[in-house]
Amino acid sequence: MPMLRAMIVDDEAPARSELKYLLEETGRVDSITEASSAREAVEKLMEGRPDVMFLDISMPKTSGMQLAEALHKLKNPPAVVFVTAYSEYALEAFDVNAVDYLMKPVETDRLNQALDKVQSMAKPQVQSHASVERIPVEKGGRKVLVPIDQIRYIEAKDDYSCIYTDTERYLSTISLARLENELTPHGFFRVHRGYIVNLQYVEDVEVLPSGILQLGVNGIEGKKISVSRRRVVQLKRALGL
Repeated sequence: MPMLRAMIVDDEAPARSELKYLLEETGRVDSITEASSAREAVEKLMEGRPDVMFLDISMPKTSGMQLAEALHKLKNPPAVVFVTAYSEYALEAFDVNAVDYLMKPVETDRLNQALDKVQSMAKPQVQSHASVERIPVEKGGRKVLVPIDQIRYIEAKDDYSCIYTDTERYLSTISLARLENELTPHGFFRVHRGYIVNLQYVEDVEVLPSGILQLGVNGIEGKKISVSRRRVVQLKRALGL
């Protein structure tokens, strides 16, 4: 499954910090944005839309419920999960198509259940399996189609994605986020915000004294790829470790 982008909207900083910690521990969230009010949340939505928003219901001025109603009017609204200390809003929450309703203090198992629901609602890729079996890249001023089973890893570089096979390095203007969406069903994993790795070519996993995981990739000599701490749990699961 692709990593999720989340936003936490709560007027209480300790509550935001606690939920952020729990989300990071799941290993399923790529980025987390925080907002202390509905107004700040809307402003940050303009900068980049998350996949899921965790909304406190009881907030000054505009409540989480009112914000959810406004979000529901967007063309492609993010999933909404309410996080609150009050159970009496549960029925009202589902009137605005909330995905889930979590009670404070949030339990890890219930949080994972909510994330399962969010990911199950994600739109299936409209592209066929065959349509992404090759990736268009630039090489020597011309377009080349690289079979995905030859790709070892992909690295973000400035405005490009650098695609590495065991013998070649190619440039692509396709973003890392889009490549992640297209390649995840084919056994690729985004181990870091700057790297996607083809898991079938991972030949060793090293734990440094600092606790950082590094991956060795078959066919790529002298290259170690660091794994983001928040992605370690999901990566180990994907590798069967």
